[in-house]
Amino acid sequence: MADIAANISSLRSLIPSSVKLVAVSKTKPVSDILTAYKSGQKCFGENKVQEILGKKDHLPFDIEWHLIGHLQSNKVKSVVPFIAMIQSVDSYRLLSIINSEALKVNRIVDCLFQIHIAEEDTKFGFSLNELYEVIELKEFESLKNVKIRGLMGMATFTSDNSQIQREFRFLADCFKTLKNRYFTESPHFEEISMGMSGDYEIAIKEGSTMIRIGSLIFGERNK
Repeated sequence: MADIAANISSLRSLIPSSVKLVAVSKTKPVSDILTAYKSGQKCFGENKVQEILGKKDHLPFDIEWHLIGHLQSNKVKSVVPFIAMIQSVDSYRLLSIINSEALKVNRIVDCLFQIHIAEEDTKFGFSLNELYEVIELKEFESLKNVKIRGLMGMATFTSDNSQIQREFRFLADCFKTLKNRYFTESPHFEEISMGMSGDYEIAIKEGSTMIRIGSLIFGERNK
């Protein structure tokens, strides 16, 4: 059984204080999340809306929930009232729906654009050119109830560290390009969410500001 508190403490000693730790609690029981919370971890990432909804009311209200998995547009309404960040915005349509739902409940929702950096087709996300098109849409400027905080990406699932490094470097370069081209006046555009249990050290070297860690905290995933 994983010693969750010790794992969090060990991770915190290894990562710079400027890097935010998102504990990926998908498939994990409420009791594990509570153990992590009691050891000072306040930010948790989930892949599925239904799973967050099933857990959040059994846990402290000040937990910061991040949605890190693919978000279907028909599920937006149920997370917008409480979600701290949606890391997986992968279409203009989805962003527009998040904005509409946030307007209804008088919230501004933090979002990351997900960029497709992996060689695997199974991963979601924009290409850089697709993001240019979205940001240059006239309608984009009118989305006042979403705040674009930065980018998220997932590297290819491979043991080839040089490939992972290339993909993370590409994401960091995308961030710099977008920052200089569109977000120079936006101090809140500052996050690069990249790096998981198997590759977070490479991600941090390449400029990650936010890592998403599951198995190194909670042990292997429950099926």
